[in-house]
Amino acid sequence: MDLKRNKPVLVTGATGYVGSRLVRLLLKNGYRVRATARSLEKIRAHQDVNHPYLEAVEADLLDYNAISLATKGCFAVYYLVHSLNSGKSFADLDRRAALNMVRAAESANLERIIYLGGIGGEKDSVSEHLASRYEVGKVLKSGTVPVTFLRAAIILGSGSASFEIIRYVADRMPVIITPELIHTKCQPICIRNVLWYLLGCLESEKTIGRTYDIGGPDIISYADLINLYSECAGLKNRRIVVLPFVNLELLAYLINLISPVPKPLVSALIEGLGDEVVCKEDRIREIIPQSLMNCEQAVIRALEKVEQQIVDSFYYDAGMVTQPEWMDKGDEPYSGGSILSCSYRIRVKAPVEQVWGPIKHIGGEKGWYFAGRLWWLRGFMDKLVGGVGIQRGRRHPSRIAVGDILDCWRVLDIKLHRRILLLAEMKLPGEAILEFYLTASGENITDLTLNAKFLAKGISGLAYWYSIYPLHDYVFKGMLSNIAKACRAQVVSGPSKM
Repeated sequence: MDLKRNKPVLVTGATGYVGSRLVRLLLKNGYRVRATARSLEKIRAHQDVNHPYLEAVEADLLDYNAISLATKGCFAVYYLVHSLNSGKSFADLDRRAALNMVRAAESANLERIIYLGGIGGEKDSVSEHLASRYEVGKVLKSGTVPVTFLRAAIILGSGSASFEIIRYVADRMPVIITPELIHTKCQPICIRNVLWYLLGCLESEKTIGRTYDIGGPDIISYADLINLYSECAGLKNRRIVVLPFVNLELLAYLINLISPVPKPLVSALIEGLGDEVVCKEDRIREIIPQSLMNCEQAVIRALEKVEQQIVDSFYYDAGMVTQPEWMDKGDEPYSGGSILSCSYRIRVKAPVEQVWGPIKHIGGEKGWYFAGRLWWLRGFMDKLVGGVGIQRGRRHPSRIAVGDILDCWRVLDIKLHRRILLLAEMKLPGEAILEFYLTASGENITDLTLNAKFLAKGISGLAYWYSIYPLHDYVFKGMLSNIAKACRAQVVSGPSKM
């Protein structure tokens, strides 16, 4: 029976770093794919939803009923989800999600589960992250549906969290203060090889119910990997200074300050420095033969993707894009906190298409059109408390889609030539929304409105809002004025507070 022409294969985490690339690879090889994620809009934004073999389904693995419906009619599932970005409770969340998948897979009579986890995590592991990945594998195997468990070390590729950490450490830290664990050995693997193994496992019945370690041809220390990146990027070798008082927690904090990778993810990955992640066997190389890229080839390929701005997926793609419930509440004093807002408007002599141009370029290298130092300072302050800061930039300088990152904001909604809705991902005593809204007000006349809303949590939320409130008038009016200049439009009126 040709499975490619019958039942679909379910890909969980279809908007994540590995999942989004795997979906495209499966479609390219003729498979029917049911792609699931917590946001249907994100799947639509990053996949060709008009593809005849692709079905997009919204499902949260923590919701058994949703994932049970998603599995029905499929013959296999790729399990590619984790909850690292959620913080300290990620192990419990991953355990619950895996148990739901076991139940759903059995109910749907799936033929197999293919799980991508990590090397290590056994009882002697010092990494909670690796221990959780190992536990998820055990939970999945506890059911009656056979599991293929691929265990990978560091995945090297443009946009992967591991690669981005290495890149920013090498780019921004000519002198690296670190514990002795920087010399721990690892066996990185290129994302292209990971994807080929995932595809090969689906096509080879020999892999059903088996566990394999997957890695590239090189076994290398983290220190040597950083210097290898430096050489490939045309940088001088970084000076690595081992100091006894530098622990993993301090190292994670320093890396979070100089990189766009969120602190929970940095901390989880840096904690893994205590574990040597090297393949204990390589049986899969005979079952699924391929040309394995070494570390130098993988780094060079990743750098080319970054420089050409054609990165297929990023580690942060898996973030939520659900519009906060409080935005739909009609009552101002909402039970979850106080909703505070302010709005500014400018009217310009230009069609909406012309005004839309600078708005769709906002963030990244273009910046926020006004008070750049204040934006930088706000991002730096966020970094000090373990937030995302404003260093993440954006996926592409001109293209924008739901789920994309714009520095410290995530795109929740886009209506072409009309609206961009952003949710703040920085650490705040509440939730913040920023909206750009365009309306045609006559022939070649456009109203551009900037709306800021904040759901304040407690006294600290109210104190935060009112402490920065005086800056709103200065910053938001300046932004609207400079956006008008950027689109070369004559100002008819404003900017003014509404």
